Amino acid sequence: MQYRILRLPAVKELTGLSRSTIYLRVSKNEFPSPISLGGRAVGWVEEEINLWLTEKIEDSRGV
Repeated sequence: MQYRILRLPAVKELTGLSRSTIYLRVSKNEFPSPISLGGRAVGWVEEEINLWLTEKIEDSRGV
């Protein structure tokens, strides 16, 4: 299986959320957790972000 990893700027762009909001929601288990890329670098699995976005869209539309 092939994964695409998104860094923070891409996650912010896709979601419209700020850095602090992303990390706050991660700490509350309301947003996908980042994975370690080594050192201090982290990234998010694109598929997990897309799934989160789909769930938010469906929730807001009552689907």
